[in-house]
Amino acid sequence: MKDIIFDKIKEILKKDFVLEKPKDKNLAHYATPLAFSLAKEFRKSPKLIADELALEFNNSDIFTASPLNGYLNFRLKPEFLDKLATNALNSGKNFAEGKDKKEKILLEYVSANPTGPLHIGHVRGAVYGDTLARVGRYLGYDITTEYYINDAGNQINMLGLSIFITGANKFLNANLDFEENCYKGDYIENLSDEALKEFGKDIFKDRQNVEKLSLWGKDKMLLLIKDNLLKANIKIQNWVSEKSFENELFDTLDCLKKNDGVYEKDGKIWINSSALGDEKDRVIIREDKRPTYLAGDIVYHYNKFKRGYDHYINIWGADHHGYIKRVKSSIHYLGFDENKLEVILAQMVSLLKDGETFKMSKRAGNFILMSDVLEEIGSDALRFIFITKKCDTALEFDVSELSKEDSSNPIFYINYAHARIHQIFAKSEKKIDDIKEASILNLNDEALNLLFEALTLNEVLEDAFLSRNLQKIPDYLKNIASNFHKFYNENRVLGSENEDALLKVFAVVALCIKTGLSLMGIEAKNIMTKE
Repeated sequence: MKDIIFDKIKEILKKDFVLEKPKDKNLAHYATPLAFSLAKEFRKSPKLIADELALEFNNSDIFTASPLNGYLNFRLKPEFLDKLATNALNSGKNFAEGKDKKEKILLEYVSANPTGPLHIGHVRGAVYGDTLARVGRYLGYDITTEYYINDAGNQINMLGLSIFITGANKFLNANLDFEENCYKGDYIENLSDEALKEFGKDIFKDRQNVEKLSLWGKDKMLLLIKDNLLKANIKIQNWVSEKSFENELFDTLDCLKKNDGVYEKDGKIWINSSALGDEKDRVIIREDKRPTYLAGDIVYHYNKFKRGYDHYINIWGADHHGYIKRVKSSIHYLGFDENKLEVILAQMVSLLKDGETFKMSKRAGNFILMSDVLEEIGSDALRFIFITKKCDTALEFDVSELSKEDSSNPIFYINYAHARIHQIFAKSEKKIDDIKEASILNLNDEALNLLFEALTLNEVLEDAFLSRNLQKIPDYLKNIASNFHKFYNENRVLGSENEDALLKVFAVVALCIKTGLSLMGIEAKNIMTKE
């Protein structure tokens, strides 16, 4: 809708301008401060310029233009809103969908080490990444999602060793000590129990079986991780293994050497990242020729960029802030444009229950498990709450608040608006097809403004995606739910002379809510009970 308005205004003004949305919809639906920027050129006051510009729009069939204090305000005509409303209801599940953007994006997120269950620290990036992909695809971007499995480092060996020691002590009465970096928690005991069933006691007799247990345990953890994500309605397309890229290390090093990106010193190979803004150079190959963690990431990004996407997005934890420069430096030295890589950092989450710190899980070894939170509040509430704040700001919430059935619980309040509209239609004994051609020309400004807000979903989605501020979507849905509830509580609908027209407005509001929630991975409720 905004694009249509913008194009029509530009057709008449023939100048570049900014189109804004005033807070007071009774004043205008859109406005431009163009007159202020033209004042010096025309040597007139902005007020006089706006007065003159307004006259250019007298014959528009889309909006009325009126000047106010130097601003040029535009209010959409009921006839135009009526047409958009009918089109929206005809579009159904494609409402507010974008056009093909012809941009291919590779989005990598979660990528937690497959050495244990997902915990609350992983959830924010998981929900944010999945929602970003959903919204981007809906707007027309070609987005591929990817999980990078860190399965080539020492952490996988430590997983196998942890299972081995636990099983040996439990089933063979051994008295083995855990090494410093071993993993603990009930899930390791569960893995040792499963290993006993699958391999028998002999697997715990010989330390040479640690490698076998490492690979087996990693696969078990990946199945658990995928199950955790699936329960939160998250499906990742590509699962790529660090180990599968091991043969690409030498080609990667050769490429870095050709571009003067690495050098040898003290028997090690260093990447010259300080020349590109890093605080110091980094070791990528140790004295014993073993690659570092960074080397694995460089090989992975070399593989990524060779796949030829237009843009790359990585969602990392906040503790990876210092890692950005060194990875971008490696991309530069590999001969690619490092500016094509965008890194989004997900800040930490604090979880409460009834005002107290949420209980950590013994199963995970002093972590709050994603599965525990899902069990406590469900997938919908989990997804919603993790999108309510900017990804790069700290998030704290109390899970007990999400059980309230009032406006303090935003997901209940939004769903109640959607269900309420369905209830109104049921009482009217009318279907969408019965009212979608109804005329809204006699509705008051309050009803027209509610319809206008529902029709702005596409521009909200575009803004949220491009700015990476996905919290704008739940904010928008909360606002439109609030406006709907207020309007319905203050106006007679069923049995009124404008019943069909108001039902048409409500149908668009319901479609807007359903679409917005769907893009957050949440299914809107048609029926709810409210105490």
